[in-house]
Amino acid sequence: MARPTLEILAYEPTPLGLLCLRRRELPGAPGTSVTEITLDHEFLMSSHLTASEEALARVALDLHPGRDLDVLVGGLGLGYTAHAALASPRVARVEVVEFLPQVIDWLTRGLVPLSGALRADPRLVVVRGDVYARLLAPPSRTHDLVLIDVDHSPDEPLSRGATGPAAGFHGDAGLACAKRHLAPGGVLAVWSSVEHSPFVDALRRVFASVRAEPVTIVNDLIDEEQTDWLFFASD
Repeated sequence: MARPTLEILAYEPTPLGLLCLRRRELPGAPGTSVTEITLDHEFLMSSHLTASEEALARVALDLHPGRDLDVLVGGLGLGYTAHAALASPRVARVEVVEFLPQVIDWLTRGLVPLSGALRADPRLVVVRGDVYARLLAPPSRTHDLVLIDVDHSPDEPLSRGATGPAAGFHGDAGLACAKRHLAPGGVLAVWSSVEHSPFVDALRRVFASVRAEPVTIVNDLIDEEQTDWLFFASD
């Protein structure tokens, strides 16, 4: 029997650590390939398990009744949050702010599964930047939805030992700054790998309406259930 294949598509140093984009065949499913990102050899995300990333956009859209929506996405990753937002005909514009130029380059070079669909949609704008720094600064424009999928959780930033904008976003002052970037009726949505009551409490001190929603799936790669958490806030 042929052994499952593993292809390294990109492997490069970044300010956050060694970043790897790889494609591999799923064990037990010959011919089925998944694309994955690791950072310093630790798993980050996979094209095989995207339910919570897509739900971040879908639920936020359900919470906003408007049309011609302007969406800001923090973190490009493999593109599933942005793609889910673009799936709605009510969305007029999606701007993605990505910290790592290498990740943007993967999209440009067509290395990720959604590259073709994302690059073909004229509503999508991808820019290099720090979404936390942007949200803590005075807004140059406002957005109907702000979707943040950057860190593992409020207590576990991707940049270990973060002391910059990432460290200030999840508290009362940071959330109050982020709120200024929302248009009237706007929704802030934040992804986390764990439930986080202190973050929910901070959201409730800043926003009138707060919702925490678990997304549970069976991770068939390890044959275990896993639950990610989505936090939504609006006035």
